[in-house]
Amino acid sequence: MEIDKAVRESTDGRLRTKYEHAVYVIQRAFALYEFEEVAFSFNGGKDSTVLLHLLRAGYYLHKEDATFCNGNQLDCKLNCPIRTIYFESPCAFPEINSFTYDTASLYGLPLEIIRSDFKSGLEALLKEKPTRAIFLGTRIGDPNAVGQEQFSPSSIGWPPFMRVNPILDWSYRDVWSFILTCKVKYCSLYDQGYTSIGSIHDTIPNTLLRVHDSSSPGKFKPAYMLLDGRLERAGRAKKTSPKCEDNFVLSNGLNNVDLNQGGSCMASIIFVGDEILFGTVENKLEMELCKKLHNIGWQVTHIAVVRNEIDSVAEEVERRKSTDDMVFILGGLGPLHSDVSVAGVAKAFGVRLAPDEEFEEYLAQLIGNSYTGDRNEMALLPEGVTELLHHKMLPVPLIKCSNVIILAATNVPELETQWDCLLELPDTHLVRMAPFASKHLSTMLYDAETARVISKLCMDFPDICIGCHRKSRIGPFIISFTGKDKSRVELAAERLSHSFQEGAFSEAEGG
Repeated sequence: MEIDKAVRESTDGRLRTKYEHAVYVIQRAFALYEFEEVAFSFNGGKDSTVLLHLLRAGYYLHKEDATFCNGNQLDCKLNCPIRTIYFESPCAFPEINSFTYDTASLYGLPLEIIRSDFKSGLEALLKEKPTRAIFLGTRIGDPNAVGQEQFSPSSIGWPPFMRVNPILDWSYRDVWSFILTCKVKYCSLYDQGYTSIGSIHDTIPNTLLRVHDSSSPGKFKPAYMLLDGRLERAGRAKKTSPKCEDNFVLSNGLNNVDLNQGGSCMASIIFVGDEILFGTVENKLEMELCKKLHNIGWQVTHIAVVRNEIDSVAEEVERRKSTDDMVFILGGLGPLHSDVSVAGVAKAFGVRLAPDEEFEEYLAQLIGNSYTGDRNEMALLPEGVTELLHHKMLPVPLIKCSNVIILAATNVPELETQWDCLLELPDTHLVRMAPFASKHLSTMLYDAETARVISKLCMDFPDICIGCHRKSRIGPFIISFTGKDKSRVELAAERLSHSFQEGAFSEAEGG
């Protein structure tokens, strides 16, 4: 069979491994279900084109014996007459429609066309022709791929069938490596610079493939020349999240005060972890990261701890990235089911997760080859917004998505190392500003005795954060003054001391 032969003769070891695994999934499905009970969802795109030829190869290998072929080897090599579902949309590119029909004719695919909305059309089709499994060209970075595996039951509310995803773990590079190695036909739009094809209303050629030549204006390189697969969907129109209307700054009791005055940037910190919310783990990184931000003149406006849920992370990130200069995320990073930080960030930016081969190589060096599945999942990063922050002191680059940085630290020494690396890197936007000056006064006076004076100071010194706390119920009352102007901090503290009898206040160490 020409597909099987082309891949096995290829020098691309990665492609051979991906191919063998995909074909195994296909053969497994053919062994589990009667051929009449399975279908193939084809949309004319590159992923489903790859799946078509994998199905041909898997079908051939599954039924390779001569008795099945009835002596007709040609039919076995060319055709896999699987029921093929095609959703014909008025918003589809004409090139997609023509390629789909031509391909179906060439390979003898019996098309079952849906012209209504996909869900109701599929329900009607499966009532007419009971179907137990449908092959899909879903890849792990696709928006609907979250939580799916090679064999995944259909979602709640949909007709029951098994989704079979043979190329779930394939990357953009894998797809094009297969197409070019096997020399199979694909939709002509991919030669015009389209790298991910949706509808005519949300898809344009990928500008990263534009030919910068005055003699060839408006021309694009073919899709397989895109070097960074993370930018596959850069030609898709992205939905932008509305700006958070709750656009205020928390400032320790100060209302309507812009602490950015005097040269300060705003940062928020998000911790991801049920273990923190349940009180089973002490969060020691919070104070350390706050200190480090204050030391470079940044104001921490918000600290949140959220559950190990994609939606919880996404909601918090979306809210903070719109209001702060930088968002730092700790926790929820790794191969476990609870490690949802990266997926949450992707959802907050309205992009999908896509395999990052460069990041995968770093992970392979770190954890070896014994955790292939976990490694692949950990190498899925938000598409089109991710930048890897490299530093010689880091075994794996840190992940930066626009103004969101995901820190991999699990303890204070690791945070120290990662923070030092961030400050040395040129493109993190962690600008060193004038540090905050602080002064802390201690008194044994009651809160009620000082409340009116402190309230008056807040009005007289709107540029100073004035915070109050006790270390214990019977311990001293600590008043902290923090601001960018050291002389103003000193003046505010002096004003408080002079408002009471001499000796009522003394200077405290670090609050």
